[in-house]
Amino acid sequence: MINIIKRLSPARIIALGFASLILLGSVLLILPCSVKDGVSLRYIDSLYTSTSAVCVTGLIAVDAADTFTPLGRFFLAMLIQIGGLGVTSIGAGVVLAIGRRVDIRGRALIKEAMNLGSGKGIVRLIHKVFIVTLLFELIGTVLSFIVFSRNYSFLDALGISLFHSVAAFNNSGFDILGGGTNLIPYRDSVLLNLVTCGLIIFGGIGFPVINEAWQNRFNLRKISMHSKVVISMTLALLAAGTVLLKMTENVDWMGAFFSSVSARTAGFSTYPLNGFTKSGLLVLIVLMFIGASPGSTGGGIKTTTFFVLLSGMGAAATNRSERVFHYAIPKEAFKKAAVITLLALAVVICGTYLIGVLEPDLPFLDVLFETVSAYGTVGLSTGITSNLCIGSKVLSIIIMYIGRLGPLTVATIWHFSKGDRVTYPEGNIAIG
Repeated sequence: MINIIKRLSPARIIALGFASLILLGSVLLILPCSVKDGVSLRYIDSLYTSTSAVCVTGLIAVDAADTFTPLGRFFLAMLIQIGGLGVTSIGAGVVLAIGRRVDIRGRALIKEAMNLGSGKGIVRLIHKVFIVTLLFELIGTVLSFIVFSRNYSFLDALGISLFHSVAAFNNSGFDILGGGTNLIPYRDSVLLNLVTCGLIIFGGIGFPVINEAWQNRFNLRKISMHSKVVISMTLALLAAGTVLLKMTENVDWMGAFFSSVSARTAGFSTYPLNGFTKSGLLVLIVLMFIGASPGSTGGGIKTTTFFVLLSGMGAAATNRSERVFHYAIPKEAFKKAAVITLLALAVVICGTYLIGVLEPDLPFLDVLFETVSAYGTVGLSTGITSNLCIGSKVLSIIIMYIGRLGPLTVATIWHFSKGDRVTYPEGNIAIG
């Protein structure tokens, strides 16, 4: 068995690791000790919840607080934590904790899982990933406790605060407040809104960017082109989303900002989305599709992919070279960004079509929103998730899984080639 695994490509090992964790989680969540007395949990809903947690999505077939015992919620939090950091990162952390070295194959796995351009300094990065995660989640727990302690006992408030901090930093929209209300009861809590937004943003900006900013003492002039692109695109998308949502929805500025942040693969909501206008839902769909940044806990096609696409189209329209922050963008970057975007669109279109066939009574926009939310591992929903049929839930599970791995990674699982051995003369084809 070990020899077979060693012969697998890094992409296949990562995919197998996530699939194994999802199946393990589905078993743990359906155990009698995990489910409250008097509550009936079907295996498809347990599998759906486990997939949503491991893929740090937040779409729910059953309410976590109303369904699971404290032990079940602990299992759920651990699945979110492992899924957010990545199976390979957790495995590397365990290896380092017991005093062993990470071999070359292990480094290759981490590089693939975190979408790093180089394998240099991976072990040091893993150390910092765990430190940063622990630091942010502890701070988030303390600040969230200030809010939740007003409505819950000490132990309940502590448990809710810890779960919320883990879910927010890992960009997963799960909550254990009960009643399927998410954070709607706390829409007027400025502290909880800002703490949640902060955790989501830092969790979605990417560990390599946080590490580089820390090394350069947050001097933005010294950081790499990648980090500058991530930070600038994050700020631009947050600002644009906030303004557009404020223009279309009956929400205050805090609600518009929170929705814009959460749509970037987090999945928390302070306003019911079934009351949003079609224009507002469209804004959220675009933000969900773009998602977070490479090397982060979030999904989507990623901010850098979207930036390279815009730069490539701008360069083609103006007949200029692609450049940003006094750097030239690699020529292969646009090709890779276009492939990732087209594969993502293919997943969304096929998923929307198939769910639409299985759920003919559901409005098209709700189905599209649900599919993009699943692919972007966001967790926002207009309220149709729990009513989906078994076939639609299975499709949603597959879409979440693809979204967490990335469509390009999934494609390389089935086919991998070292390149063509034969070259052909270039032909002529009309474009546009």
